Amino acid sequence: MRRTDRLFDLILILRDGRLHRAEDLAERLEVSVRTIYRDMDTLVLSGVPVAGERGLGYMMTAPITLPPLNLTLTELEALHLGMAVVGEAADDELRSAAKTLSAKIDAVLPEDRSTPPSGWGFAVYPFQDAAAGFRFMPQIRKAIRSRQKLEITYSDDAGTRSERVVRPLQMEYWGRVWTASCWCELRQDFRMFRVDRIRSLKVLAELFVEEQGKSLADLKAREEHQADRV
Repeated sequence: MRRTDRLFDLILILRDGRLHRAEDLAERLEVSVRTIYRDMDTLVLSGVPVAGERGLGYMMTAPITLPPLNLTLTELEALHLGMAVVGEAADDELRSAAKTLSAKIDAVLPEDRSTPPSGWGFAVYPFQDAAAGFRFMPQIRKAIRSRQKLEITYSDDAGTRSERVVRPLQMEYWGRVWTASCWCELRQDFRMFRVDRIRSLKVLAELFVEEQGKSLADLKAREEHQADRV
């Protein structure tokens, strides 16, 4: 497993708001405890809101979430795309300017962010990985607003592809990786998809309405319940 994939898996695990011991995380991801310590340090330096320390455990304190109708989402998407291009440029001066700009972008991210700005996630994910999903973000954003179902081809961390029909609910930002939280009709449950792993996407004509157990409010209620059980 690539380190970037393992870091994202750690975010998914910690997202439940519970306290997780490094030993348990290491066993689950089949790596050493020392590797987990290094990964946690990287996530913290990248601005991901993780709290904890060695010997006690780690937990997510406040995930960075952008509501589906928040205009900041569009602005961040445009900035993010520009940063991806500049961050891959050969010009060292432009790379440096991109890092400086990233610190300024941190200042406008949600106020519930508990960790200090650290370069908009430069330490975790290469820009080319994040840029892979940019082409689908306008369609996902539009589908969230219009409540249209999406048909996607998704590739997991092992490269296995699956066809899904989903109800997109919101987009989230995790240290330069964007995700879409959805109701997956294949799994009949909520799922979070990395946008850069979506290989194809089709906006369906079929609309969806609020249904009990399948809405964004239901997803948030589940996450709050899981956090309360810590």
